[in-house]
Amino acid sequence: MTAKSIKGRSPEEINAALQQSMADGFKPTLAIVFISVEQDTKAVAEMLHNKGIDVFGATSGGEFSNENQSKGEIVIMLIELERRKYFVSFEDVKGKDLALVSQNMARTALSKFNNPAFIVCSTSLTEQGEFLNGEVLVENIEKVVGPDVTIFGGMAGDDGKFTGTYVFNHEKSTDNGIIALVLDEDKVDLHGMAISGWKPLGIVRTITKSKGRLIYSIDDQPAVDMYLKYLGNENFSEKDKHKIFEAIGVHYPLQVALENGESVMVTPMGIDMDENALMCEKEVKQNSTFHFSVPPDFDIVETILQNASELKSERETEADALLIFSCIGRHSAMGPMTQEENEGLAKIWNVPMAGFYTYGEFGRSPHGKRRMHSTTCSWVALKEK
Repeated sequence: MTAKSIKGRSPEEINAALQQSMADGFKPTLAIVFISVEQDTKAVAEMLHNKGIDVFGATSGGEFSNENQSKGEIVIMLIELERRKYFVSFEDVKGKDLALVSQNMARTALSKFNNPAFIVCSTSLTEQGEFLNGEVLVENIEKVVGPDVTIFGGMAGDDGKFTGTYVFNHEKSTDNGIIALVLDEDKVDLHGMAISGWKPLGIVRTITKSKGRLIYSIDDQPAVDMYLKYLGNENFSEKDKHKIFEAIGVHYPLQVALENGESVMVTPMGIDMDENALMCEKEVKQNSTFHFSVPPDFDIVETILQNASELKSERETEADALLIFSCIGRHSAMGPMTQEENEGLAKIWNVPMAGFYTYGEFGRSPHGKRRMHSTTCSWVALKEK
């Protein structure tokens, strides 16, 4: 595997960067594209396809590559790898059962590789305001392939507008679907992890009424009032509450306890004003217990990088390429520290890197199982065997 990352502010700049990257005889077979919704995704995808390059694309909440961070632009990881070692699967979920679509995608992967690994980007929010359930996606891939399946990736963004997210290949684009890079893990190693760093605060609380993604009450108190009181904004008007929530709420997710002893971050994405309920990016079971949580301290960057260094040493491995999926709330709460994380990871692995700020992440925490996350930095290093 040979990899190079390129960036640009327009399709024209990407074309020039692509030509330059191929000037030394580099012949990429695959392009992993992270692109702003403000850009012409179709033009970029067609350009790559016309060069004989497979396209795996997702819109971003901001994009980055080696020593570069942008918003409203394009970054691409170009990879030269024999096609017998991978394939790209595009699935439009509109009007379909996500669980069945995910299972069928996993069965197709198993029909091609004995040991498939998945790098997955899904949409998060449709143009109609519906969320794709990332947990259902992960659970149903795992149901078919097995509990040890490798899954990394992220949910597409739209520069923080929350009006519609997209995944695409050279032929199709959807605001409700999945694109997966399926790798033969007998031929390509994947090493990575997902770490949050958000810290629990205060006492254990209970979600006393919820339905799907909506939380109505916490400790038998209205959830919206309780949450905004926690943020110190309980005296604002209804209109102001919504503004404050959008500006600050995404920084303060709920750290929900799971039955197996793990915890998972659940981010309230907004307030359903009609229902007077917190609207989360994933379903929350009634009677779940949780802590409110606060953004990490300055030492989180050191923790992320130390974990990466230890994993690299333990597995005695190098890498050919690095992909990073970092929560947009992380970028908002941590500011420049997220760029330190991204560039620090690239230096540890010393390879081309590309990534984007996501609306949800897929990966495995150091002591947990593979799942959909929130507020994490999820990264994966690829190495051809």
